[in-house]
Amino acid sequence: MNPTILVSLALLGLMIGAGTTTGSWGYKLGREALKGITQPDVRPTNSLTGANKSLSGKGEVVFLKEKNILVNVKGAIANGGATKEKKAPDKSAKAEEEKAKAAAAAQKKLPIVSSDRGVVLEVYKVRRWGNSLVLDVNLKNEGDQSVRFLYSFLNVTDEQGRVLSASTEDLPGELPPNGRKYYGIITIPIALLDDAKQLSLGLTDYPNQDLQLKMSGVPVKI
Repeated sequence: MNPTILVSLALLGLMIGAGTTTGSWGYKLGREALKGITQPDVRPTNSLTGANKSLSGKGEVVFLKEKNILVNVKGAIANGGATKEKKAPDKSAKAEEEKAKAAAAAQKKLPIVSSDRGVVLEVYKVRRWGNSLVLDVNLKNEGDQSVRFLYSFLNVTDEQGRVLSASTEDLPGELPPNGRKYYGIITIPIALLDDAKQLSLGLTDYPNQDLQLKMSGVPVKI
């Protein structure tokens, strides 16, 4: 036989032997490394069974009876309505109610009247109109002489003595001595009132300034 063929066969045998030995050795090492490791059981039936076992302790699914549920609900209702929620008090409604009461109490103080030498000034209503506080007033002259007024002399102050800017409408510049009531309004910007609670008014005639029509305690209604 040709020596070359013999050498080739010998090398092939050695390679096969070495490969077999190496594969066997690697397989053995792998088995040794994976000892004690098992594939996780991901079957859903087993997971549910395990969960049921942890809940019931007997491996069975426990269902609540409808009768027991109804009994529990009726018991909760009978014991003071545990399922009812307590409503928080409506603070805004309470504030509005208190504001309305305060306004009603303030209106009870009206009308406020001041008179001097037969001339009468009356504040009979206080109200809000837009961004202004409005005093509904009337003037009458029961004397025997006409009286002239310059309403820039009208003095309006709050209870802290602060002077407030005010304007008048519809009040007569000259008040005849006929005893008739002449109606008009005095308006004050609400922005000037701040936290004022009461107002004082002072009005005198022009130019003599003999009359002194003064009043205090006019309620502020905002």
